[in-house]
Amino acid sequence: MAAEGSFSLIGVEQVLKNMEYVSDTVRGKRGRAALRKAGMIVVAAAKSKVERYDDPGTGRKISENVAIRWNGRRNKATGDIAWRIGVLKGARIPKNNHEGSGAGSATPHWRLIEFGTKVSIAKPFLRPALADNVGAVTSAFVSELTKGIASAIKTGKTL
Repeated sequence: MAAEGSFSLIGVEQVLKNMEYVSDTVRGKRGRAALRKAGMIVVAAAKSKVERYDDPGTGRKISENVAIRWNGRRNKATGDIAWRIGVLKGARIPKNNHEGSGAGSATPHWRLIEFGTKVSIAKPFLRPALADNVGAVTSAFVSELTKGIASAIKTGKTL
């Protein structure tokens, strides 16, 4: 059960105007890089929020498994540029768990912390990571995309 967040960009008319001058290939490449850089702000925030819940006794660190991954399925279906931010190896521990319990091991208990259970209150770290940083993410995205488009226009990769 994945929670999906979205927001709209206001005040980016100049960026949109510049995007008309570059090809779809350049726009996609620059947009993908800009959105990834903006997404890294959310990843860093989520890692810092969840570090307090990592148990040093087990060695399993949720913060090491928070990552950003390209959402190719959505890109192929809709053409949208999309990155997924979440916890790797978080679904379940396999029966033959050869990873042990060291750093980088599976951390399926992240869901119990993020969403809570009937006996423990939810202590979300992924959802607030985006909610608390919407302004920074938006400005980073606009800044990086503006630089990328200006670079594409300057090098003549417009059409």
